[in-house]
Amino acid sequence: MFDKILIANRGEIACRIMDTARKLGVKTVAIYSDADAHSKHVALADEAWRVGPPAVAESYLRGDKIIEIAKASGAQAIHPGYGFLSESPDFAELVEASGLRFIGPSSSAIRAMGLKDAAKELMTNSGVPVVPGYHGSNQDADFLANEAKNIGYPVLIKARAGGGGKGMRKVDNPKDFIGALEGAQREGLSAFGDAHCLIEKWITKPRHIEIQVFGDDHGNAIHLFERDCSLQRRHQKVIEEAPAPGMTEEMRTAMGEAAVRCAKAIGYSGAGTIEFIVDASKGLSPDRFWFMEMNTRLQVEHPVTEMITGQDLVEWQFRVANGEPLPVTQDGLTLSGHAFEARIYAEDVPAGFLPMTGSIDYLSMSPMARVDSGIREGDVITPWYDPIISKVIVWGATREIALARMSSALAESNISGTVTNIPFLSALCAHTEFKLGNVDTGLIERDLNELTVSADLAFVDWALAAVIAGNFAEDGPLTGWSLWTPMNRSVWLAANGEEIELLVTANGTQAFTISNSSEKTSLRVEAVFENSLTLVDGDHRRLVQYFKQDDTVTLFMGDATKVFDIVTGYSIGEIGEGSGNEILSPMPGIVKVLNAAPKSEVNAGDTLIIIEAMKMEHSLTAARDGSISEILVKVGQQVEAGEVLLTLEDSDA
Repeated sequence: MFDKILIANRGEIACRIMDTARKLGVKTVAIYSDADAHSKHVALADEAWRVGPPAVAESYLRGDKIIEIAKASGAQAIHPGYGFLSESPDFAELVEASGLRFIGPSSSAIRAMGLKDAAKELMTNSGVPVVPGYHGSNQDADFLANEAKNIGYPVLIKARAGGGGKGMRKVDNPKDFIGALEGAQREGLSAFGDAHCLIEKWITKPRHIEIQVFGDDHGNAIHLFERDCSLQRRHQKVIEEAPAPGMTEEMRTAMGEAAVRCAKAIGYSGAGTIEFIVDASKGLSPDRFWFMEMNTRLQVEHPVTEMITGQDLVEWQFRVANGEPLPVTQDGLTLSGHAFEARIYAEDVPAGFLPMTGSIDYLSMSPMARVDSGIREGDVITPWYDPIISKVIVWGATREIALARMSSALAESNISGTVTNIPFLSALCAHTEFKLGNVDTGLIERDLNELTVSADLAFVDWALAAVIAGNFAEDGPLTGWSLWTPMNRSVWLAANGEEIELLVTANGTQAFTISNSSEKTSLRVEAVFENSLTLVDGDHRRLVQYFKQDDTVTLFMGDATKVFDIVTGYSIGEIGEGSGNEILSPMPGIVKVLNAAPKSEVNAGDTLIIIEAMKMEHSLTAARDGSISEILVKVGQQVEAGEVLLTLEDSDA
């Protein structure tokens, strides 16, 4: 086994690899950008080396620099994790040429499967069914538009080097094709350095089912069953599970055998995933699945496979890279129980899943789940990288038990300092069709309004927040109250666009009446612990977790996180989006497209600016008809959240 390896990645996956390395007695070398100098993966490694500035092109994508560090540190192998250089055949080739071992497939295998068009041709020749579409080399926009027409709408545009939903656009109407193509090309070029796209038929009721495969250098290849990744938003996976709901042994065998044929066709060694699109309109059938692509790396969702097989896939990667044969044969693998993985992101779901930044001021994850994370309390989510906070993974003897455990684990995952998607994930777990296993890739979009409803604020929530805001010292006990006569205190709070004054009256030790102009309630705080208290509200006794800062109170109320701002003076006006005369950046990002010129006429809904943040594009549109008054940014400029990008004025017409 290797004595020391370098991990060419960051965050959660770097920490995950270190866990297995430590178990095997292998020392680890971390790399970090300036933005990650104090991150968790740096702290966990045996040693860490600076690789460059925050921008990925100048740090985590610097293959030459990474190899240089690996040699200087005495590492014998490089593990690429996922993302960044993990599927770069050029990087794998450089590692091989340097005399180091690449903990992954060969550069030739990555190259064979790296471009979706070439991969589909290879699979067709290997007898694996592929989705109907155009996978050729002609990239003329008018030609591709005509191919889309021949395929039949809706179609899916895909950057051939893409992944993780980047460089993908669904098009329902021919008039939108050219704009969608240009967007997919820009994202493909920005994220992968390749603007080449292919066109595929959009399956009406698709399910995304993938097969985990593993090969070794001795010609062996097996599969470790399937994962269902159909719950997606903008082609990005949200909740994954294994095994797939409704899967039959006949279907599992057919898909597993097809996946192994894929791996053997390229002499695959290491961990890989064969992704299939499945037509679920008539249930699961062996004649209705098609090859989409192969991910020649470890997947984000690999823990669910580990949970149902009892295998450590990262350990398998280490052993195969060390020249050992696969530890088991196909017949030696068994599938046990059911597992789910949910990805917790810093994102504002009601605002359109906008990626968020900010410090993690409070972090308390469920003790009943496996939590894979590269974030600690006090860390900062920056605009430079994917805003994932953690992955929550649960197992149960049945799907019903596993899903109930996931719901509980999410309710017990409390994060303050940035907005997260936990309420959205909880709503998904409670969704009737998902609970029944009736999933497809369109479920979230169809029921988006139902899944993104903001939590209502009851008066008791305001009352409790007022008690915490005005009466807790940082060390816990209530202070500042008279024990002999009632004492009143006025507390101003703001939440969900509303600002109100609450009068808190002490009725004795830790007992209060809270009122405003129209409502009144009495509460008693029975016990106070660190960041939690026992609240008695009439006949209702419950444990409430909270986090208080100087200017905010956060209540963790089961599936909902409720944040109250402590107002220290009268508001002099709300900070909002203005009268429609200004286009503001909703997040930190880079201006990629500027569809505006001074004095040009615009209509409400016109796309004026496209911002790239977290490697995804976000379109900003005109709120009303008018003309461009002033343009305050240029293409390529880094902008901050809330920054004015351009202004509108009334049209002269």
